[in-house]
Amino acid sequence: MPRKRWRPSVGGLLWVGVWTFPLLGPIDTITPQHGGVVAGVGLALFTALYVTVTTLGFDHRDDLRRVADIGFGTVAALGVALAAAYGERWLIVLLFVSTCGMAVYGGRPRMTVGLAVLLAVVAVEAVLGWLQHAETAALLSVIVGTVLASGLVGAVRQMGRLIRELQGAQEALAVAAVAEERLRFSRDLHDLLGHTLSVIVVKAEVVRRIAERDPAAAAAQAADIEDIGRRALVEIREAVTGYRESGLTAELTRAKGVLSSAGIAATVQRTADPLPDDADRLLAWALREATTNVVRHSGAQRCDIEISTVDGAAALRVADDGGAATAVAPGAAASGNGLRGLTERLAAAGGSLEAGARDGGGFTLVARLPL
Repeated sequence: MPRKRWRPSVGGLLWVGVWTFPLLGPIDTITPQHGGVVAGVGLALFTALYVTVTTLGFDHRDDLRRVADIGFGTVAALGVALAAAYGERWLIVLLFVSTCGMAVYGGRPRMTVGLAVLLAVVAVEAVLGWLQHAETAALLSVIVGTVLASGLVGAVRQMGRLIRELQGAQEALAVAAVAEERLRFSRDLHDLLGHTLSVIVVKAEVVRRIAERDPAAAAAQAADIEDIGRRALVEIREAVTGYRESGLTAELTRAKGVLSSAGIAATVQRTADPLPDDADRLLAWALREATTNVVRHSGAQRCDIEISTVDGAAALRVADDGGAATAVAPGAAASGNGLRGLTERLAAAGGSLEAGARDGGGFTLVARLPL
């Protein structure tokens, strides 16, 4: 993948450029007797390089570290040369050398380099101030200003890094939210379509068997298929918007009807008190999945459904007497998308799911959910 060319933003250049106003101080010392042309060109070049390299440092471009290193080296060499050549009024240039170094090296993992640059600049200021016989108060003012300005630049750079990390975290959360919504939608569609299509297939088989000998009963079953299809369309629309809710009582009624249509005798025993809405919906999901598996896989003649509360937890138990040849194996059941999704939903609510073949034949599913 080609590297993206770096183009400094106008706003960034202006933001950095505004803070170069202290460099106006040495201008009144530029005279023809002091090599004014060279000093003026040097100061202008230093200012342009400082603004460019500092802006590059704030852009956090790791792929341009080498360019930033070379740029800072040029700024440092030119700044030291100007401060050494033109007297104590030019020591302020070294403050900008330090802040430029903090902009380039102030972030992790090169913070130690930025601190080393600051200490080196302070040492150079002290030496040049002593050699140029600068006033102690003026020299201390430059040194303190260098330390404070460098600290401020380092803090701003760290704040910029934190903002970038926060933006990255927000993007990651957005991606995770999309993935979670896709997973929810796939689970809902699996539960809805798997259950509904299984019921439609069972009823269609019934219609085919009785169509010739009992047209009235076949017509009633066909009407049920139509009703189931219409209800499925409504539920799919609700699933898309995330508001589909199926109560446990309604699901029990559906389960008995589906099992009866498949020729499976169903018994229901409910001793649990009315459950909280969240628990009611989760157990309704579990019952829907269990009923679908019984109809599609078990080959059973009987199915027992029991809902109870024990030790502050609601429990749903669905057991069938399917033959050994048609019972779903524990490993296969656990690996199915429906039971896997149901296990994840229950676990998210602090519950659990146990499913497996029984010793005497058949299959049992037990869903538990703390209240």
